[in-house]
Amino acid sequence: MTPEQLPFLALGLLLVAFLYSSVGHAGASGYIAVMSMFNLAPAAIKPTALLLNILVASVGAWQFWRAGHFSWRLFWPFALLSIPLAFVGGWLNLPAHAFKVTVGLVLWFSAIRFLLHPSTDEALREPSRPAALSMGAGLGLLSGLTGTGGGIFLTPLLLLMRWAQTRTAAAVSALFILVNSASGLLGNLTSTRQMPQVAFTLAVAVLIGGSAGSYFGSQRFPHTVIKRLLAVVLLIAGAKLIFTS
Repeated sequence: MTPEQLPFLALGLLLVAFLYSSVGHAGASGYIAVMSMFNLAPAAIKPTALLLNILVASVGAWQFWRAGHFSWRLFWPFALLSIPLAFVGGWLNLPAHAFKVTVGLVLWFSAIRFLLHPSTDEALREPSRPAALSMGAGLGLLSGLTGTGGGIFLTPLLLLMRWAQTRTAAAVSALFILVNSASGLLGNLTSTRQMPQVAFTLAVAVLIGGSAGSYFGSQRFPHTVIKRLLAVVLLIAGAKLIFTS
């Protein structure tokens, strides 16, 4: 990437942060896709995406909590085991293209469901503790391996299983992303001992986009709009996993 390309990269990440944060996500899968287009070194992409994730997830978690949508009772069983396993996933650097393609197809399936049926917003039941703990562990490992915060997987799970309403799912996912991104970044830095300097420049752009997106998502957009935006996010994330190794 040349210095002349940096403003365009920052603008792309700002737009990604706005879109993702409006549904309670932090944008790591989108950041990875955009940074790959600008030919950033693979070793720089993962820690940069996780750092940007932490910043945007912090803003999003605060906005959705302040708007009264967060549920600690729903959050902690998913987060408890995900945090240490996100560290393990961040520390590992495994070739897992076939696995990522499978996950990407699952995200596309979820996206289609939200596009076709965006209006239902009922939380019919609470997940069992063993189910939440085990799923949280798997999502934590997956988040560390893929360089994301895991919310891209948690939100559709909560909504499709009818374990949470739309904004509650977004609020829980925002904090889930924050703790897992922090754990994953710590694992990555333990392994590589390197943080790209460009990450700190790009942080300003994602903070602007993330602040605006989380505000509109938590207080302005109706839940049908949020679900359609979530579908777009899932399509982007799925494409990133399927078409990049």
